[in-house]
Amino acid sequence: MKTINEALRHFELPRLEARLLLSAVTGFSHAELVSFATDELTLQQWQAFTALAQRRLAGEPVAYLLGEREFYGRAFRVSPAVLIPRPETEHLVEAALDKVGRNRRARVVDLGTGSGAIAVTLALEAPQWQVSAVDLSPAALAVAQHNAANLGASVSFHLGSWLAPLPDGAMFDAIVSNPPYIDAQDHHLDEGDVRFEPRMALTDGNDGLDCLREIAAQAPARLVASGWLLVEHGYDQGAACRALFTAAGLQQVATLPDLAGNDRVTLGCRA
Repeated sequence: MKTINEALRHFELPRLEARLLLSAVTGFSHAELVSFATDELTLQQWQAFTALAQRRLAGEPVAYLLGEREFYGRAFRVSPAVLIPRPETEHLVEAALDKVGRNRRARVVDLGTGSGAIAVTLALEAPQWQVSAVDLSPAALAVAQHNAANLGASVSFHLGSWLAPLPDGAMFDAIVSNPPYIDAQDHHLDEGDVRFEPRMALTDGNDGLDCLREIAAQAPARLVASGWLLVEHGYDQGAACRALFTAAGLQQVATLPDLAGNDRVTLGCRA
């Protein structure tokens, strides 16, 4: 049987990925994998590790293999029913907290919540906020509801398209969204981890702006005075999003960059 060290070298995987998978099947921390490097795996552990390694070599995302991904310092359950949370989306969370103010009462809704990473994080970072979350996928909502319960976040979940399932007349201090924004012709949809993520969470099947157009058109009627609309988008969509926000009558429209300097979040305020 293979030792831990031998197992880590057996498959042509990046060292960190191999460690993560081996940690999952052994229950060992990274430090323990080093300490017990010459210990032999059990047959069951070796078989489980081999199965995960082969799936990873076939392209499946590590997050789906492990069933979780860290976001804003917390572990979120993920499955192929939801988009894998990414560090870039933390900029959207930070912008919402900054514009609304985490220490005051506010009503906020996350459209297309997926794993619930945005909504749950906002609810935990700003406990005085009343946070709602909407998704069109029942399977995605189930994942989001699990994450809210597991992390102790108070979030109201709604099944449906964008703002439609929310109570009539409900107004919000902020509407946030990380909608599908990849152009259907973008080659990245057929590369890497993205191949395994739900297509409806990645692209609108058109130019990548359809969902952003719909949200920008609907949002102003649901924002209180001085309420904010904030969306994540592609690196080359900043100008288009600013134009959509301006056309919808929003003010103080601006685009914020991510750590790589790419356009990432566009926001605007109702007069």
